[in-house]
Amino acid sequence: MGNCFIKPVANVSSTSLFGSNISQSKPKQDSSPPTQRSSSQNSVSNVIERSISSSLKSFTFSELKEATKNFRRENLIGEGGFGFVYKGWIDENTLAPTKPGTGIVVAIKKLKPESFQGHKEWLAEVNYLGQVHHENLVKLIGYCLEGKNRLLVYEFMQKGSLENHLFRKGVQPIPWIMRINIATAVARGLAYLHSLDSNIIFRDLKASNVLLDSDFNAKISDFGLARDGPTGDNTHVSTRIIGTHGYAAPEYVATGHLTPRSDVYSFGVVLLELLTGRRVVEEEKEGVPEETLVDWARPFLGDSRRILRIMDTKLGGQYSRKGAQAAAALALQCLNADPKYRPQMVNVLAALEALQSSNSITRTPKRSTESSSASSKHSSNHSQKSFSSAEKL
Repeated sequence: MGNCFIKPVANVSSTSLFGSNISQSKPKQDSSPPTQRSSSQNSVSNVIERSISSSLKSFTFSELKEATKNFRRENLIGEGGFGFVYKGWIDENTLAPTKPGTGIVVAIKKLKPESFQGHKEWLAEVNYLGQVHHENLVKLIGYCLEGKNRLLVYEFMQKGSLENHLFRKGVQPIPWIMRINIATAVARGLAYLHSLDSNIIFRDLKASNVLLDSDFNAKISDFGLARDGPTGDNTHVSTRIIGTHGYAAPEYVATGHLTPRSDVYSFGVVLLELLTGRRVVEEEKEGVPEETLVDWARPFLGDSRRILRIMDTKLGGQYSRKGAQAAAALALQCLNADPKYRPQMVNVLAALEALQSSNSITRTPKRSTESSSASSKHSSNHSQKSFSSAEKL
């Protein structure tokens, strides 16, 4: 990691359904008269509305108040740097608000009015998810742009985030085959984004941004930090450094140079979390240097005989030895410090699909006493940290 980012600038908790790690800028004071501000806001809203895809439903603020029963506390299902996420109900056909228990359930993300950075990310989500549609991307149903109110309406993902299922105490462990299916689905979503003409770079892949439906089908969520990738002869795009500590590619943190292979590195981290059941960054302890999951696991990933020592003990040994070795080898490729030697997401997807179809995915290895001894050396109590730099590179 770059010297400027040894310590994260901000530490924002993730939401249960829509993870957010957003730096919040101090809002500027507006000294304009109220009527002038209102007219200016309406003008800006009209310009934004004209640029938004017609495939998205434009909700009024009163409709979303009704859908959430005035944003009642009992309907709050998540909170993050962006704002709050509520459960709401709308008619499946007309999309009009309905009574709880009728129609379809949706997730409604409400921006904090003072969050300037949040507005930029709200706009990015509307622009990208209004245009790109894929089975492994969370569906954006509509939005609200009314005065200072900024809201997004998504399909509801019943099982919440991958983060909760991997790390929250008391949650049923995800079986090995399902973990490979989740990794494959995420890889498919990223490969789709990278294959588009605009070459979209997601930039903020992490366990809290992978959501699961009732059948544990995985979808990528939260496009607030997404960017168009390099085109023509350009090898990268230069951007301010913002993301989540431990997931971001080292060359991006050091230089602000962003490429599709930055996403490949982040995917490697998520794959490693699926293998080990460990968080990306350990909680800091006084006198103990920080160690990321990647630093801890890397010595084991390159040795097929030692890989079982870092496998998630919650799996109870119910996984394929060959499958684990193959997945670990793939993670190691994705985590290469030199982006030129990381595979493209389409190749990562092909490797995971081959693993899905092979017999090696279902066999169970012999119990190993080494597994528990290595795992005990790495605390399962970790925390995510966000970092942001306002510096343009």
